[in-house]
Amino acid sequence: MKPAENPQQNTGTRISRLTLAGLMTAVLCILGPLSIPLPFSPVPISLTNLAVFFAVYLLKIKGGTVCLLVYLCLGAVGLPVFSSFSGGLGKLAGPTGGYLIGFIFLALIQGFLMKCFPGKTAAAVAGMVLGMAVCYLFGTAWLAFQMELTFPAALTAGALPYLPGDGIKIAIAAAAGPKLVSAIQRNSGLPY
Repeated sequence: MKPAENPQQNTGTRISRLTLAGLMTAVLCILGPLSIPLPFSPVPISLTNLAVFFAVYLLKIKGGTVCLLVYLCLGAVGLPVFSSFSGGLGKLAGPTGGYLIGFIFLALIQGFLMKCFPGKTAAAVAGMVLGMAVCYLFGTAWLAFQMELTFPAALTAGALPYLPGDGIKIAIAAAAGPKLVSAIQRNSGLPY
């Protein structure tokens, strides 16, 4: 027989999850604008994908994706949450917009693999790598279209220079993500 659910505990869990989702959305809005422009590319070095990695670690596929969608909506209405403190629909429609939209695929792929193989660091890393590959594919195709470049030229300008840095971000997320989950479980009682 299934034990009776405690409505107060369920409400507390929902409030804790919503608080964490709001916090992770704020982290996206703080890290997203911090970027380093590169002279040879319209695509800056950004910490947005690192924030997405952590959001998915902490909130799983659904919560992490919702945080990212809220972040994109905030940027779309003009809040300066995108790289170099920019915002607006023009940024989403511009040369780097494909990478911003590509982060949705990153969250979905990382979250899916983490859901299928819970607690497995290799699955999380594979999800981040595959998610970034799809993000790069989507972003590079959009960059090529927007700037009238060949796909290889867009790949050289918009993806290849960022691979080492993204590898480091994946390593950081893989090392720190499980520790953050454990700390939140200990301090909030949220089930994972």
